[in-house]
Amino acid sequence: MLQPKRTKYRKAFKGRIHGVAKSGFTLNNGSHGLKALEPNRVTAREIEAARRALTREMKRLGKVWCRVFPDVPVSKKPIEVRMGSGKGAPEYWVARVKPGRILFEIDGVPDAIARQALTLGAAKLSVKTKIVTRIGE
Repeated sequence: MLQPKRTKYRKAFKGRIHGVAKSGFTLNNGSHGLKALEPNRVTAREIEAARRALTREMKRLGKVWCRVFPDVPVSKKPIEVRMGSGKGAPEYWVARVKPGRILFEIDGVPDAIARQALTLGAAKLSVKTKIVTRIGE
């Protein structure tokens, strides 16, 4: 699963996801993409599951680009621990996703296979998404 090799700080604030994506909202590499429609945190497990679903449906033809990286640690306290005594240890990694952000791009497969693959990949994610294509194709 994806996670940073090293970080400046071990734990992060929860924060809020405001506004729309200021970058990463256009297709750069592929002909089809998966665009987020709502703000949410996407875990490393979800990203990996979606990537596997995409590559499996494409039968390893074409190319897949993952445009998000989980760089925010989410901490969790152990089960049955009393309140207080600080913040829990980092449990998993997430990527903060704003509306309009492209999550995945694919290229090198026919339109029907691309749409089917992206639909299966979208089912693995916790955000509402839509399939986008390059204009003129």
